[in-house]
Amino acid sequence: MTRPRGFTLIELMIAVAIIAILAAIAIPSYTDYIRRGRLTEALGRLSAMRVKMEQYFQDNRVYTGACQPNTVAPPLPATAYFQYQCNPVPAAANYTVVAIGIGAMAGFVYSIDETNTQRTVLLPGGWVMPVPNTCWAIKKDGSC
Repeated sequence: MTRPRGFTLIELMIAVAIIAILAAIAIPSYTDYIRRGRLTEALGRLSAMRVKMEQYFQDNRVYTGACQPNTVAPPLPATAYFQYQCNPVPAAANYTVVAIGIGAMAGFVYSIDETNTQRTVLLPGGWVMPVPNTCWAIKKDGSC
């Protein structure tokens, strides 16, 4: 008598259950990994803009007039995941550059100012604000 070949229904159900458990763990982890990778775009551009703002200040002794086209510190163009705002304070030696998440990164808002204070302004649900708020949160637990 020959033995039948193939898999039984129980064996297939066990394999499907194992794959479902692995997917339930892997997909959220991968999503967070991708999200944290996209944060580096905004944080890197904020840091680069700070350098440009300081260069503008060295040339002009004020931040007023920065964040204009055809200057050393032109406004940052929006990207697929972030838009940027540059706010030099008129007649003052202050500025704030802000990155605001859009699309898949909505809910993230980061800023930097003339004192190089890096702040996490807003985070999406499930993310914890860093304490003290003097850095950019890059993980859900609020670590920087």
